[in-house]
Amino acid sequence: MRARKSAPDRRADILHATFALAFEVGPEQVTTGMIAKRLGLTQPAIYKHFPSKDDIWRSAAQILSDQISANITQAEMQAADPIAQLQLLVLGHLNLVCATPALPEIMVARDPKGLRHQARQQIRSSMTAFFKALTRAVKEAQAGGYLCAETAPQDIATLIIGIIQSLVLRLLVTRDPSILLSDGKRLLDLQLSAFAATAGATSQGLIEI
Repeated sequence: MRARKSAPDRRADILHATFALAFEVGPEQVTTGMIAKRLGLTQPAIYKHFPSKDDIWRSAAQILSDQISANITQAEMQAADPIAQLQLLVLGHLNLVCATPALPEIMVARDPKGLRHQARQQIRSSMTAFFKALTRAVKEAQAGGYLCAETAPQDIATLIIGIIQSLVLRLLVTRDPSILLSDGKRLLDLQLSAFAATAGATSQGLIEI
């Protein structure tokens, strides 16, 4: 006889299935019936842990927001210099998308009313904090002589986040998350080299993830 899962484990299973289905069919198409079928459960079993679908999305958004915030904190605490911090921020975020490829679609899906809209707003707020962290790291890199000071730090941060956006667009077309990390590191290195204050400045901060 199969052991019954604990409530936290079952909730985690439901959220994992939600993320997987959101990538497969799109967030707006996911139903509790689909989640139940994926897990071999009944819909009442789903509602035992989440009273409504909005509650599922609210928990999903909290998890994703917490992961984005944790990536920012980890990059700021572990980086040896500003260039390493930029790399940790970008590659760490790409790791998050690779683990949950539905993240971009969840963030931009349209739902002007209800808790699902509020949940997406929460993720967008975390992405605003991510952009601010990129901008801070760019400012520190400019102050430390790693990056040229002639370009506005917000512009450099915007171009860096553009790498993530372009890779996400390719992900939505190819449905292949494996491109994120390999291409992301190469493109980020090229971007940082383009804004290097002196030849080889970025190489001081190159790291492997």
